[in-house]
Amino acid sequence: MRGYLSISAGAFVLASVVAAASPSLAQNYPTKQIELIVPFVAGGTTDNIARLIAQRFTEQWGATVIVNVRPGAGSAIGTAAVAKAPPDGHTLLVTTLAFSVIPAMQKLPYDPVKDFAPITELASLPLVLVVHPSLPVHNLAEFVAYTKASPTGLDYATAGPGTSTHLAAAMFKWMAGGNLVHVPFKGNAEVMNALLGGHVKIYFSLVPTVLQHIKSGTLRALAVTTDKRLPYLPEVPTIAESGYPDYEMNSWQAAFAPAGTPKDVITKINTEIVRMLKTPEVRDRMALEGADPVGSTPEEFRRRLASEMAKWAKVVKETGMTAN
Repeated sequence: MRGYLSISAGAFVLASVVAAASPSLAQNYPTKQIELIVPFVAGGTTDNIARLIAQRFTEQWGATVIVNVRPGAGSAIGTAAVAKAPPDGHTLLVTTLAFSVIPAMQKLPYDPVKDFAPITELASLPLVLVVHPSLPVHNLAEFVAYTKASPTGLDYATAGPGTSTHLAAAMFKWMAGGNLVHVPFKGNAEVMNALLGGHVKIYFSLVPTVLQHIKSGTLRALAVTTDKRLPYLPEVPTIAESGYPDYEMNSWQAAFAPAGTPKDVITKINTEIVRMLKTPEVRDRMALEGADPVGSTPEEFRRRLASEMAKWAKVVKETGMTAN
């Protein structure tokens, strides 16, 4: 009995010490340089949003914050680096919808559920289907008819396998049919060079990437991927209203930490990001990226992530979409 009491007392003391120490983890955080890993090429929307976060963390905490761009393997290289990082909140992942799709497309060196702690959904981003003006189509019905009539197939560009630009196109091809051939590039910058040069003529793009070209007429917008028309492109119909009522898609940006990161540290990071997303200056900057700030709790984002992974696993299976 004495041994039992001794063990119990020791366990109680240990639990008390851990409980007392827990708040200090967040109070002292950060204790060293923070690294935000972006698993895509530099200069894109994800990179820009990561730099907004880095600036805010530096201002609020006086921390040294770096953004480390580590593209490759459909975002798997940079994502795997975060999965293997110490779970102390000093290495974070800023990524996209691809996080929920890549697991259904290829074998990964990490588990997207077990190896990560969701922090927050940062933003939602719509896409628009654009074509080079040399393509003789002016609306979605003409586009579908033209692709179905093509004997050799029409190339459509994407910013890489598993990216939102790939998913939007693959889902549309699945619903509408048509002879479309996937041509992956290494990011939006490469796509735009090929698209504006007429080397490829079809692209489901994040809106800011092509907005000025739509306005100037160097690209033609056929439809947006959202369930409602966009206020800054009111003349462009949705895919849903153009004959495909079940079609709706928004890309998203989100932040993750390695699994095992203390909950109070996650809460501190989440609180600062949510506060940041509510400031007028950050909202204005995000608007330039075509992004609608979200700022969910870790629990809300965990539920959304589970739903997204189930949805895209089905789409990948039905479309036969691959990581190539």
